[in-house]
Amino acid sequence: MALRIVMDGAGDIPSNWLTEFDINVIPINIHFGEQTFYQGVDLSNEEFYRLVDETGTIPKTSQPTPHQFGEFYRKVANIGDTILSIHVTSKLSGTFTSAKLAAEELKNDFNIIPIDSGNGSAGVGFMCQIARKMERAGASLDKIQECMAELRKQTEIILTLDTLDYARMSGRVKTLQAALASVLNVKPVVVLHDGVLDMSEKVRTRRRSIEKVITKMRDRIGDETVDIAVLHARDPKSGQDLLERVKKVFNYKQIVFSELSIAIAANLGPGTIGIVAVPVVKN
Repeated sequence: MALRIVMDGAGDIPSNWLTEFDINVIPINIHFGEQTFYQGVDLSNEEFYRLVDETGTIPKTSQPTPHQFGEFYRKVANIGDTILSIHVTSKLSGTFTSAKLAAEELKNDFNIIPIDSGNGSAGVGFMCQIARKMERAGASLDKIQECMAELRKQTEIILTLDTLDYARMSGRVKTLQAALASVLNVKPVVVLHDGVLDMSEKVRTRRRSIEKVITKMRDRIGDETVDIAVLHARDPKSGQDLLERVKKVFNYKQIVFSELSIAIAANLGPGTIGIVAVPVVKN
């Protein structure tokens, strides 16, 4: 029986990993007025930003329903397969709960193991890659689950926002309310801690906020060898600049460059950039 790996669209992953590591992504629902789109299926990142620019409104995003999960599991797996279903932190989304409900519904057909990543973005992507690498190296399912639990605690995610407009319009990131209340044009530095986004501090300029992202990550991981992702939302130039600096500052085994998923960008906005660091796992 095969091991299938599923993640949701609030995770970020290099497109070549989907085939290289046989990872399946269930899309997030994106609601623009009466229309519903599926991230990466019938709405690209650029089309999303264009619709926001044209309408002046931020769409609502919602997790896949248990029914959608059930349909997706049946599509990507065969009866009797084990499905490792790894999802964005349950403290910011109901996706993990939907996966659990679907797993219970389909327990006679599949061995579905929903996992709350405790993080999001590339943190989820790295967990999926590591799970597949471990499976191919002969690790048991128990060992893989133990590793996922450790990665949940040890993954570091630090971001900075360039605009507060999206956070203000979406209203879903409660930790940013202090920044939103400010009359100053501040650049929040946000840390994902214990599954929740915490506003670490506010600085006045873009340059200083990026410096803070680098120094805070350096404070957290030091000289440890890590897997790193540098992320951007519709700002590849700032992302590339950060990538070059990250290469000089950190010890890394692999480094990836990725655009933030719509599910996250809808709440944090274009110009958001940041770093995800995951401990290197020995297979």
